[in-house]
Amino acid sequence: MNGQIGETAGEIWDLLDSNGEVGISKLASEINKPNPVVYMGLGWLAREDKVNVVKSKKGTKISLK
Repeated sequence: MNGQIGETAGEIWDLLDSNGEVGISKLASEINKPNPVVYMGLGWLAREDKVNVVKSKKGTKISLK
């Protein structure tokens, strides 16, 4: 499972690198994996301090640091 989470973290990184800031719902829909795995991958990147997570009235946005 850790391999799948790490792979998903890499896919998230690539998506953010290509597109810039992305809403969390778009992120989950763009990465073709189950939502829990996407969120674990995002948590992996957050733990490594690689992403910004900004919550607003319109939703949560994710970007690379």
